[in-house]
Amino acid sequence: MRRENQGSMSQFLLLGLPIRPEQQGVFFALFLGIYLTAVLGSLLIILVISLDPQLHTPMYLFLSHLAFTDISFSSVTVPKMLMYMQTQNQSIPYQQSLPYAGYTSQMHFFHSFGFS
Repeated sequence: MRRENQGSMSQFLLLGLPIRPEQQGVFFALFLGIYLTAVLGSLLIILVISLDPQLHTPMYLFLSHLAFTDISFSSVTVPKMLMYMQTQNQSIPYQQSLPYAGYTSQMHFFHSFGFS
């Protein structure tokens, strides 16, 4: 086996959406509004079901669990995407001690909530 390319990697580069810098604020506000609407709507569903004793039936308890899963699934990726859009930093530092810990944990939760 040849050992010609032995360079070390110090960061990952995210390409993301092809958004021009002057449109960055509009897309940030759009994605933030959609995310907040989804989270607040799901929290409202959970709050109404937990406060009304007539809604403590299996169907509504399942609906509250589904709303919680929706909040969790949305919160796995969207806040980090919004942070990268706001800071305009497209690189993720590579850590030698735990090189893929952040990525594997995010993918684990993304798939877990997605499959449920």
